[in-house]
Amino acid sequence: MNALIDLKVPLQSDLLTTVRLLTGGVCSLVGLGLEESEDCKVCVTESLLLLKHAGFLSARLVFTHEKGVRVLIEGEEGGGETVSSMEEEISVALLQALVKDLSMQKTQTGASRITFGFECD
Repeated sequence: MNALIDLKVPLQSDLLTTVRLLTGGVCSLVGLGLEESEDCKVCVTESLLLLKHAGFLSARLVFTHEKGVRVLIEGEEGGGETVSSMEEEISVALLQALVKDLSMQKTQTGASRITFGFECD
């Protein structure tokens, strides 16, 4: 396992674009194709939204290089407002549709840890 990035980020809507840009850079660095890179960016964004809706105030993102990219996203600093909505179900469905090896741990309030990966062509 070769860690590329280990980042803690506040779960604020205005920072999601920055995280998407970072994700795109990591995908390019490991040699993912355009389609896989776009899917990975969507998965990272949806994962962060799930954690935010579960009441986390920040998240830890770890990108590793394993035949492509592997992503771990874990909620940190609970105590934020929890939001239960149809958007949550859509986010989970999107993740399940885009990745084969999705792993999601949940608490009473929602997702707490999400991992997935994308392989190079």
